[in-house]
Amino acid sequence: MFPRRPPAGLAAWLAARGGGLLGLLANQCRFVTGLRVRRTQQIAQLYGRLYSESSRCVLLGRWRRLRGRPGHASALMAALAGVFVWDEERIQEEELQRSINEMKRLEEVSNIFQSSGVERHPPESKSQTEGNEELKDKEQPWEMVMDKKHFKLWRRPIEGSHLYQYRVFGTYTDVTPRQFFNVQLDTEYRKKWDALVIKLEVIERDVVSGSEVLHWVTHFPYPMYSRDYVYVRRYSVDQENNVMVLVSRAVQHPSVPESPEFVRVRSYESQMVIRPHKSFDENGFDYLLTYSDNPQTVFPRYCVSWMVSSGMPDFLEKLHTATLKAKNMEIKVKDYIPAKPLEMSSEAKATAQSSERKNEGSCSPARIEYA
Repeated sequence: MFPRRPPAGLAAWLAARGGGLLGLLANQCRFVTGLRVRRTQQIAQLYGRLYSESSRCVLLGRWRRLRGRPGHASALMAALAGVFVWDEERIQEEELQRSINEMKRLEEVSNIFQSSGVERHPPESKSQTEGNEELKDKEQPWEMVMDKKHFKLWRRPIEGSHLYQYRVFGTYTDVTPRQFFNVQLDTEYRKKWDALVIKLEVIERDVVSGSEVLHWVTHFPYPMYSRDYVYVRRYSVDQENNVMVLVSRAVQHPSVPESPEFVRVRSYESQMVIRPHKSFDENGFDYLLTYSDNPQTVFPRYCVSWMVSSGMPDFLEKLHTATLKAKNMEIKVKDYIPAKPLEMSSEAKATAQSSERKNEGSCSPARIEYA
């Protein structure tokens, strides 16, 4: 009925041997686990010295995004090795088109700019509101801050923060769109006309999209420390549809670690769309600038809002004055607009097919002609 019990001597032998084997296995596991823990600690200490806390957070977030994608292991290793991952950070065609759509939407209801205050905020674009009810519910209405003949400024709260997003619609009639656009892109010229610039240089360029990573260090009003920005920018010139767009946003770049001398601005976005009244080389154009950043200050919201609301018109006026000097040939400025439309990139063609929009030209930032 029941199996026999082994002899007492054999049972004792098995217990003794089995206990020894289990003990040996436990010791081996503890040894291997200890080695792995020490190795993990050494790696953490190494990258802790190489990267700031914010950079480590970016790497962790990037690993989470890449996990499960084809080639995610190589992309993660590139990030850890100090290589900027363009596939994750470059500005896409959709971002450029979204900014252009904002301009089109405002043009469709341009009567709000001609009215005397009946409409106090610009409308939301269809791309933001259609098919995204949750985002629509969170977005706040625009509030008019400044209303002048050729310059209008709005703001709206950014959900979940004490900051505002700003929007400027303006018109210039004494300079050409080409000149205004080139002055914004020419980093060397900006060092001359913008006295607040401490440092401004291109760190890296993307051969696929023409995007550039820049490091910008600027003075802030006393007694605040100077701020530095690391951001990617991309521009596009659509000569067929007579529009220009420049999009910028903050990124982390391994070759520009945070410095104790400056306060790093980690949240920054800017979109500038320019619509010529006639052509790129004739005076007169409208522009739409949408801007937001977190300057990392301890001042209350109304103080930060006052600084931005007063500083933005001042910056645009300095930009306008610098463009006038370039127009009068007092200084040479690089020409970033090709003489004729360029072939569309493969990325742009794929995007155009999916959205059924017209071709867009985008020129290389390496041009050395002058305007």
